[in-house]
Amino acid sequence: MALRVLQRVSVFIACTLPVIAQSAVPNDSPTGSSAAPVVTATPVVPDTVTPSVDSTSGGFFTRFIHAYRDDWHPIGPPEPDAPYRGDPAPVSDPPWPFTTWPMGGTVVIGQPYVISTPLMTALYGGSHGDAWKKSKIQIYGWGNVGMNISSSHDGPFANSPASYAIIANSIQPDQMTLDIERQPDTVQTDHFDWGFRFTNLWGLDYRFTTSKGIFSQQLLTPQANGTVGQKYGYDPVMAYIDLYFPKVAQGLNVRIGRYVSLPDIEAQLAPNNYTYTHSLLYTYDCYTQDGINGTLKISDHWTLQIGLSAGCDAAPWTSDAKLTGNICLSYSWNHSADSFYNCANSINDGRYAYNNLAAYYTTWYHKINSNWHTDTESWYQYESHTPNVNNPAAASLLEVGANGAYCNHVSELTCFAPEWAILNYVNRQFGKKNFISIRNEFFDDLKGQRTGFKTRYTEQTVSWNHWLGTTVLLRPEVRFEHAFDAAAYDSGNRHTQWMFSGDIIWFY
Repeated sequence: MALRVLQRVSVFIACTLPVIAQSAVPNDSPTGSSAAPVVTATPVVPDTVTPSVDSTSGGFFTRFIHAYRDDWHPIGPPEPDAPYRGDPAPVSDPPWPFTTWPMGGTVVIGQPYVISTPLMTALYGGSHGDAWKKSKIQIYGWGNVGMNISSSHDGPFANSPASYAIIANSIQPDQMTLDIERQPDTVQTDHFDWGFRFTNLWGLDYRFTTSKGIFSQQLLTPQANGTVGQKYGYDPVMAYIDLYFPKVAQGLNVRIGRYVSLPDIEAQLAPNNYTYTHSLLYTYDCYTQDGINGTLKISDHWTLQIGLSAGCDAAPWTSDAKLTGNICLSYSWNHSADSFYNCANSINDGRYAYNNLAAYYTTWYHKINSNWHTDTESWYQYESHTPNVNNPAAASLLEVGANGAYCNHVSELTCFAPEWAILNYVNRQFGKKNFISIRNEFFDDLKGQRTGFKTRYTEQTVSWNHWLGTTVLLRPEVRFEHAFDAAAYDSGNRHTQWMFSGDIIWFY
């Protein structure tokens, strides 16, 4: 029944969206002399293997279980690499969490989307397998459980401002997800295509992804134990549609809905990261936006993004929403082994509200050779008219879930609250199933508005990623942090924090 409903929705959208596309892009629009030919990739997608006979026969659960066996113990040669358009993807997944350098708010124009999960393998092998393939709808997800042993212990979230492992010396369900999506085919250049994604997340990590106005009562309601927010919660992290117009330059993708904010090396969803815990730089910037974003691939070197949203982590129907622009420009060279990504992610006055940041980013990705690459990111962001936590008269101006600032003078009611950070990853691959990542960062919370402490931080992490097939990922790590100007760790009792942590991600 569910399949028939999805198929009918797919048919309806497939019939109506091309009408929109036809009016927006004339049929005789030229592709332009800069259109790149389609060529064969050298690995740009996860390895897939020829399934055993058992994985395409028997009942659903038999096929599902055998799909794991085939993934962990492949018996056939890898399938041919998928075609791509433009430069080849610089790295492979696995072992890395992506194949092309991260860019939010869009599909990767010109690169294929190939996914082979146990659930889809089991569905493809059933009596409706051809219908599933024809619909191009994918259903998948993962379970993500993490643990940590920390030098901190005082308070319910003693590891803060570290993330996501905020509960010290514990084992926690971080992310239990269900994704339903269809990606447009951006390798082809002859017809309009469309897609969508709906990502559901439950677990401890909802505390970081929640947008005000979207089930945010779970996070912003005071609890009996003195904390704010339920321990675990649900968040529909992404809910958007993609409209792909292949005959505008080398491809234009328009995303409408709730999507992950554009910049950052790291991302909200566990599999999209080098490490289990996140950098401070990532933790305290914008997470999701609700709006419309256009991504134009001008050439193999240049990509332009322009959009409008309701601001950072605020739904359009809330009082915190503010019309916010974004403009980002990416330049890649050396066959995409190098890339600069510059982004004004949230352009408005930055006036204090729930995470109403004005933020400006630059990121450089560099592939050194087949085993080594490095990523460097820096940002500057601020909120203006931020209530002064040292002035009792400003207490009424504070919002739940939005810190005030330690202004320079007690007499100030509000003040300008900026911060800046810089981060570097150095990554080394060992075979197709392992890599080590070393992260170093410096974060200056100039007025304490982001972390709650007016101090400079340094953070270093060493992480090992090990894959079992393409369906199970283990990520142990060691992390050290130091706050120079305030005791920011262990609920304000320590300047320094050590943590051994790790997680397991099990895909289905």
